[in-house]
Amino acid sequence: MTTPVSVAFTETELDLIASAEGRVAVFITPDGKLDQAGRRVNRLMKGTLARIVESGALEKKSAGDIISLAWPVGLSAEALDILILPRNASVEESRRAGVALGRSKGTKPLLLLGASLKRPVEVILGAVLRAYEFTPHKTSETQEGGAITAMVAKPDEVEAAAAPALAVAEGVFFTRDLVSEPANHLTTTEFANRILAMQDIGLKITVFEESDLERLGMGALLSVGHGSASPTKMAVMEWQGGPEGEPPLALVGKGVVFDTGGISLKPSAGMEDMTMDMGGAGVVAGVMRTLARRGAKANVVGLVGLVENMPSDRATRPGDVVTSMKGDTIEVINTDAEGRLVLADVMWYAQETYQPCGMIDLATLTGAAIVALGHENAAVLSNDDTLCNTFLKAAKAEGEGAWRMPLGKGYADLMKSQIADIKNSGGRPAGTITAAEFLHRFVQDGSAWVHLDIAGVASVKSETPYAPMGASGWGVMALNRLVADMLEGD
Repeated sequence: MTTPVSVAFTETELDLIASAEGRVAVFITPDGKLDQAGRRVNRLMKGTLARIVESGALEKKSAGDIISLAWPVGLSAEALDILILPRNASVEESRRAGVALGRSKGTKPLLLLGASLKRPVEVILGAVLRAYEFTPHKTSETQEGGAITAMVAKPDEVEAAAAPALAVAEGVFFTRDLVSEPANHLTTTEFANRILAMQDIGLKITVFEESDLERLGMGALLSVGHGSASPTKMAVMEWQGGPEGEPPLALVGKGVVFDTGGISLKPSAGMEDMTMDMGGAGVVAGVMRTLARRGAKANVVGLVGLVENMPSDRATRPGDVVTSMKGDTIEVINTDAEGRLVLADVMWYAQETYQPCGMIDLATLTGAAIVALGHENAAVLSNDDTLCNTFLKAAKAEGEGAWRMPLGKGYADLMKSQIADIKNSGGRPAGTITAAEFLHRFVQDGSAWVHLDIAGVASVKSETPYAPMGASGWGVMALNRLVADMLEGD
């Protein structure tokens, strides 16, 4: 796993600034005010910071922006990063400043002169999240980056406050790694093994093999993997941090490690991106890692269906009818609409086994979600306003875009089949909504449920607020916040 950059917290020692190597970060307010460390840097650099203020350069910058100077005179560091941040900077502004540092940091150590920061933890979280690089398959590059040393007021208190945030970063990195891995490395077996390894951090892990899934009657899930040599599995991660006997929150993820479309074969252009079709399962695994790492005082169970969708002489065909664990029969109209078959059985198992207080599923489910919302927001659909609004509030607080879309009988009717109880595709119109209505059929009466279609946000071709191009880790922060708000409140 890619390890987040290490962070050390110390008292401010002005005499160490001149000899610090790598990069030094200093903060300046939009109106040009310097704190004690900033004044020391200005003196070492013979008034450079004062001249930048006098030049009017700050007038063109926003809170969270950065000015970088290479080989600053008077310092041993290779670069000085000047962060523009007001004294009472918001969470968003503080994280934005940290992201700017993480983007410029590279593999060099960073000395953060943050004694005057109102929200040092948010700055550090932003820097750690943005400093991510996925390099396991690059022979000439290392994953190790230089450490961050944060000179802050009351370092022991800041370190304690930062521990949960750094646990979130670890979960985000775990998700990004899973989503970034090529399918010949992240097989269903390897994915299950990485989940099993989390027993070492306190999660209870159970992996169900194909014989177990057959016994449970998971014909929908199993049908997706018929064409692949990789065995279909279901992995269950349990975290018992709340009161004994309290129903858990269930998180369910689609884990299609590679999606060719099956017999309904996808076009070759862009098919290489289908290594990320396990993004929902990746987020669930990352959230569970975060909860364990920070010792969440909540009961949460994560369940993921792990499968590969391949064409072969054994593959499910368009027109086939399969039987779900619930007992409903499903006409397979399109074998590329496979994620909902995976989720249907895993969701039903989650409800039958755990009677959860709420259930949230995540999947890179439909291209229609990208058509509707682009890459700025995940599609959110729900049968429960309270659970849905709690999630939307958490997503907004964490800066992860999410937008609610409707459900309704008219959409559900589009999924009726002439030869089975339901079909797996309602055609192109309202594709994100009809997919959710398919899943809605597998939500038991009285169960609060939220469906997150993350097709547009799991992995993208441009930089996102907290990540470089590629896997974003979207959802780990929002769901961790949801758990805290919903299950760990006073």
